Amino acid sequence: MENFVFNAYTEMYFGKGQIKNLPKILEAYGKKVLMVYGGGSIKKNGIYDTAKELLKDFQIFELGGVEPNPRIETVRKGVEICKNENIDVVLAIGGGSTIDCSKVIAGGAFYDGDSWDIVKDGGLIGEVLPIVTVLTLAATGSEMNGNAVISNMALNEKLGTGSRRFIPKASVCDPEYTYGLPAIQTAAGTADIMSHIFESYFKKEEGAYVQDKFAEGLLKTCIKYCPIALKEPDNYEARANLMWASSMALNGLLGSGKPGAWSCHPIEHELSAFYDITHGVGLAIVTPRWMRYILSEKTVDKFVDFGKNVWGFENNNDKYKLANMAIDALEEFFKSCGIPMTLSEIGIGSEYIEEMAAKAVKNGALEYAYVPLDKEDVKKILTDCL
Repeated sequence: MENFVFNAYTEMYFGKGQIKNLPKILEAYGKKVLMVYGGGSIKKNGIYDTAKELLKDFQIFELGGVEPNPRIETVRKGVEICKNENIDVVLAIGGGSTIDCSKVIAGGAFYDGDSWDIVKDGGLIGEVLPIVTVLTLAATGSEMNGNAVISNMALNEKLGTGSRRFIPKASVCDPEYTYGLPAIQTAAGTADIMSHIFESYFKKEEGAYVQDKFAEGLLKTCIKYCPIALKEPDNYEARANLMWASSMALNGLLGSGKPGAWSCHPIEHELSAFYDITHGVGLAIVTPRWMRYILSEKTVDKFVDFGKNVWGFENNNDKYKLANMAIDALEEFFKSCGIPMTLSEIGIGSEYIEEMAAKAVKNGALEYAYVPLDKEDVKKILTDCL
C-alpha cells in the first residue's frame, strides 16, 4: 500500500438519546446557529421539536427544504443567511444531502464569489464555519468526512467537492432516528454505503490487506442487516450497525493507502444531474453492470475474493464462474431489497447517454479508475443498465 496520513477528526456521539449533548457541543462555537434540514420529516418525527427545546438558549435561524440532490440555489440561500446574520455554527439535521448542503454553506459564508465556484474547485475553499450534524439516514458517511456533492440543474451538473475543513466537528448518530424511514430510503442508503466500500475495495493498489478486510466486514454487515431493517424498521441492532457502517465506509479508513479515481459514482452523478433520481438507486443499477463490464483476467481474482470472503462461496476451479456468481448475488440482493434494477423502471431512456458518458469521463477522472474508462466504455455500461 502507498504512504498515507489518516485522521478521524469528528467527535461521534453514537447511540440512543445522544442529542442531549447538542447544547454542550454547540456552545463551543457560539450562540448563533443556522439549522439546516430537508423536507420536513424531522418535524413529523419530533427531532425538530427536541432540537429547538434543547437549544432554547441559542439564537436559531432556519433553512428548510434541502432537496434529496441538494441544489446550489439552496446553498446560496444558506450563505446569505450566514453572512447577513453573522452565524457562528451550522447545524445540519438530516441525511447526506442536508449535511452536504450545510458544508458548502459553511464554506460559502467566507467566500466572496458565487458558491458554485467552490463546488467546481475545492481548492478555493478557505475558512469554513464549524459544522455539527444530527444524522437521520445511514447512507453517505457525510457525518464523518469532508466531502460534499451539489447539483446545478440549470447546467445538468452534479459535482463533488471537498476539504478537510468540511469535516464535521461533531456528529450525533442515534439509530432510533432512522426507524421511520421509507423502505426505499433504507435500501438505497445501504446501496450507497456498499458503493462507497466498493470504490475503495476495487483499486489497483495491492497489499492493503487490512483495508480490504475492513471492507469485506462492512459489506457483510450491510448484507446481514439491511433485510432485517426492512422487515423490522425499529430493530435497534440493525439500524445501529447500518449507521456505523455508513460512517466507517467513507471516513478515510478504507481508502487510505489505495489511491485512484472512483468508478460508479461519477457515472451515477450524471444520472442524478439529468434525471434527479435517488443516488443509491442509481448506484445499485450501475454497479453490477460496471462489474460485469470490467471483469477480465486482470480483475477476476479480486472478484473471486469478493465471492469467497463476502458471499461465502466455496472456491472452485472456474474463477470466472465464481466471479459472476458474486456479481449475480449482489444484483439479486439489491433487487430483494426492493430497488429497481433497470433505468427503464425509473423512467430513464437512452436520450442523454452520449452526453452523460462524456461528462462522467470529464468530471470523474475515469482514466485513473480501477479499470480506466473512456466515453465509449461508459456508454456501453449505461446502455446495459437500460
